[in-house]
Amino acid sequence: MGLLPAIEMESPNGADVNASIIWLHGLGADGSDFAPLVPQLSLPESLGIRFIFPNAPSIPVSINNGFVMPAWYDIKEMDIDRHVDEEQLRQSATGVHALIDREIERGVDSSRIIVAGFSQGGAVSFEAGLTYSKPLAGIMALSTYFATADSIKVNPIHEGMPILICHGSMDPVVPEALGKKSEATLQGLGFAPEYRSYPMEHSLCPQQVVDISDWMGRALS
Repeated sequence: MGLLPAIEMESPNGADVNASIIWLHGLGADGSDFAPLVPQLSLPESLGIRFIFPNAPSIPVSINNGFVMPAWYDIKEMDIDRHVDEEQLRQSATGVHALIDREIERGVDSSRIIVAGFSQGGAVSFEAGLTYSKPLAGIMALSTYFATADSIKVNPIHEGMPILICHGSMDPVVPEALGKKSEATLQGLGFAPEYRSYPMEHSLCPQQVVDISDWMGRALS
């Protein structure tokens, strides 16, 4: 299996890359979804970040009558907290692991790599980040849920890893209760995630962008 196709963005001033952020999109989107956000983050160029926005494969999605669209895994029923294709989700997580491996081969230390994701991408980020074989800089989960909470095998090497969870209080797609449930699950696993709630739906808002930038800067400092 080849590497997931992806959009890559680096510091325009040619600064040496020594950190990477792998950011997964949501259902039906693609790698271009969050790329325009990079300049808005206003992260210091001295951090030397390479942003990687992978594209999910196109597969039939059961809740959309089998319509083929970009998806990290199939959602079988609207109760998205439970009825997902975990095998496909783990395959996507393996694809993220391969991207992490390539960043290490390019000279980025694993402890300077963040795995991030929105909605479906966030569910994959939990699985990929918590099961990877080397320490990471952190996981950022946006408007998402912990789909493999009952079956994940967390690598103990990630003890104390920074985790940011952001959710909209008016999200009609992934209710905030699932974001809070993710927080509680992670706490039960021994993590201390930062949780941020915003008066928004299934999206991003300006204050969230500020908070994301702050968290990324701290995770990579």
